[in-house]
Amino acid sequence: MPVMQDRSLHPNTRILVDAWRRMGRTPSTNTVDDPRVAEHPDLITQLFVVQHSREYGWLFRTAGQGLSGLLGRDLTNHDFLQLWSGPDREMMAHFMEAVRFDGAPGIIRGRGETLTGQRVEVEITLMPLVRPGTGAHGDTPRLLGLYQTLGGEPMLKGRPIWRHRISMLVPPDTHSTGPQLRLVSTNG
Repeated sequence: MPVMQDRSLHPNTRILVDAWRRMGRTPSTNTVDDPRVAEHPDLITQLFVVQHSREYGWLFRTAGQGLSGLLGRDLTNHDFLQLWSGPDREMMAHFMEAVRFDGAPGIIRGRGETLTGQRVEVEITLMPLVRPGTGAHGDTPRLLGLYQTLGGEPMLKGRPIWRHRISMLVPPDTHSTGPQLRLVSTNG
């Protein structure tokens, strides 16, 4: 899990990051006890995929109905970075590159705001969809994302979220536990 404490994450974030890690290790080790899509319908509607394009930034390739409804528009072919403004856009661009480069999930905590000023706290998780060179789109960076509100959605009064601000970035945790070497010497 990233540096952020597991218990402070949205439950859907924990489920998705755990599934991503299980699939990355050995897909054959998945068991019948692993979470199933049908058990988390609210997670599926908040998923999205963005793909990097040199000319257009990080374009949405797909977005769940829940996310599109929350943001009040069809997101396909829109630049994810356009959801952010000012210095937050630049921070987000670098953060997405860190997720892509490090090959591990990263988490954004922030605030979504309507045009009339209503606000809600959000948590966005980004994770590499494939490692470079490993699939049909392996050379084109793609990230799987999960967009979650952290309560307070009724305060939006049905208005779409238009602007986003970053409160906290939790970069990818690239610490790996490799084999532990032990040196033993004898005097003899």
